[in-house]
Amino acid sequence: QVQLVESGGGLVQAGGSLRLSCVASGSIASINAMGWYRQAPGKQRELVATITSEDMANYADSVKGRFTISRPNAKNTVYLQMNSLKPEDTAVYYCNADGTFTTGPRFRSWGQGTQVTVSS
Repeated sequence: QVQLVESGGGLVQAGGSLRLSCVASGSIASINAMGWYRQAPGKQRELVATITSEDMANYADSVKGRFTISRPNAKNTVYLQMNSLKPEDTAVYYCNADGTFTTGPRFRSWGQGTQVTVSS
């Protein structure tokens, strides 16, 4: 099994910043990519940002220039630095990891989510 534990969510005023963290643990041989998704009330889950083991990042247009995803040394931790937050960024943020178990099969796992609330 693979566990993803997120932290760093909270309440912030518009224009403020938050940093989300996610740590993956378990029977992991390797992680190809990690990412952040979010789901606002009444909306579908959407991609925020992803990063590969080659440090290639991809962002949703709505967060480009404001959010930065990082994964130091391509290890099992991923961060999301969120600056210039807007009320529309309010959502539950989920961490995601795609990789391979030590026993061989591939996996795709999700964290439990962390709430980010941006007040106007």
